Amino acid sequence: MSGISDVRLTLYAQELVEKQDAKVRLNTPKGLSVWGLFQHRRTTRRALLGLTDDQLRDIGLSYEQARREGLKPFWRE
Repeated sequence: MSGISDVRLTLYAQELVEKQDAKVRLNTPKGLSVWGLFQHRRTTRRALLGLTDDQLRDIGLSYEQARREGLKPFWRE
């Protein structure tokens, strides 16, 4: 590999890490520990399963999407 390719790969890898970090933090409160994050996911996913069709429509989700997200284990993104 040439030096330019190595630099591009390094910069691209850094961008991917930054994007992944931003994605993980997008919908979670700041300052949560790992266990706090797990609890937050568990709570919000249970709440999602209890929403009515009108409420789901308000947030732009179908019943199938809400069910799929709500049934995910808390340790998965």
